[in-house]
Amino acid sequence: MANIKSQIKRNRQNEMQRRRNRTVRSELKTRVNAALAAAAAGDDDVDDKLRLALRCVDKATARGVIHKNQAARRKSRLTRQISRIRSQQD
Repeated sequence: MANIKSQIKRNRQNEMQRRRNRTVRSELKTRVNAALAAAAAGDDDVDDKLRLALRCVDKATARGVIHKNQAARRKSRLTRQISRIRSQQD
């Protein structure tokens, strides 16, 4: 435990930020998994779920939870995965 007042405050801030980031990351994983599951099942709402997942990635980037390059990589990989799944189903 820190003895310096500014470090005690910084620890409190870090803990709050960690909890906030955890909820954003959790929602991000949920949306991505939902989009992949919909694509695998051949649902009609794949486009909507993909759009929500990409939007969630953008929001996480704007909030500083993930880096912009990581966001671009995740979006690229997700769209590629879903397009591959769709092409296999046809």
